[in-house]
Amino acid sequence: MEALGLVVALVIFIIALTGIRIVRPYEKGLVERLGRYQHTVDSGLRFIVPFIDRMIKVDMREQVVDVPPQEVITKDNVVVTVDAVVYYEATDPVKLKYNVANFTIAAVKLAQTNLRNVIGDMALDESLTSRESINVKLREVLDDATDKWGVRVVRVEIQRIEPPADVTDAMHRQMKAERTRRAVILEAEGEREAAIKKADGQRQSAILRAEGEAEAIRKVADARKFQLTTVADGEAEAVTKVYSAIHQGNPTPDLIAIKYLEALKAISEGQATKIFLPIETSGILGSLAGIAEIFKESQRPKSPPKQESHEE
Repeated sequence: MEALGLVVALVIFIIALTGIRIVRPYEKGLVERLGRYQHTVDSGLRFIVPFIDRMIKVDMREQVVDVPPQEVITKDNVVVTVDAVVYYEATDPVKLKYNVANFTIAAVKLAQTNLRNVIGDMALDESLTSRESINVKLREVLDDATDKWGVRVVRVEIQRIEPPADVTDAMHRQMKAERTRRAVILEAEGEREAAIKKADGQRQSAILRAEGEAEAIRKVADARKFQLTTVADGEAEAVTKVYSAIHQGNPTPDLIAIKYLEALKAISEGQATKIFLPIETSGILGSLAGIAEIFKESQRPKSPPKQESHEE
């Protein structure tokens, strides 16, 4: 009897162990009893009735689905190869388990179909430069379609959009020609800018040089004007003094002698033939008049000597 009791206890213990379930933090447990859904349990140590209940664990972490490459025809009839990656996470484990048989296959097929629709509405150039727009449109379509499956599509990323080889070569040549054109334009603009700056520099240099020359001419003219003004003022002052000395009082012998010497100079240059002296100064300047007469005679051209004829 004791042995039978031990056997029964061991059987009960083994059966109890079969009813123990451990649910991890990133999982949800769906408990079914006799094939019917009962409730959902969270993470931790859980007990079910052995042989009657069954627990299905659903991973609630974000998952990734790789969409295989496929050929898509663009709006301008160019065949391109496109592949993508879909990121999703479960929001309702009950819908995810009971509303779709195989979510991975369903998501891949749905992504391929909608990818063909999105790319087919775009031209090649637009599809190559609008990856972000394609990602947003595809995510919205997939998120709406997978909502009844208890899944939220987090994001969709286009991995590759590859056109045919001949189209790729043509695009490379076009890109090279465009870059060459830009280089030529930039070089021409640089040369034009350099020529403009050089001409502006020369213009500024010519303006500064002309202003310097004008300033120098003005200063020279001012200096000459000042010099002439000074000389004229001196001569005027001298004439005034002489005039005052002659008309306002008796001129001194020295003044009369100076004026007489000036008259002698005029006579020697042929500018005057007569000179008038005051009577009272004739005695004083008699010798000077004689000197003037001699000086005048010396300035006259001499006639050649007459040749005497000798009669034989």
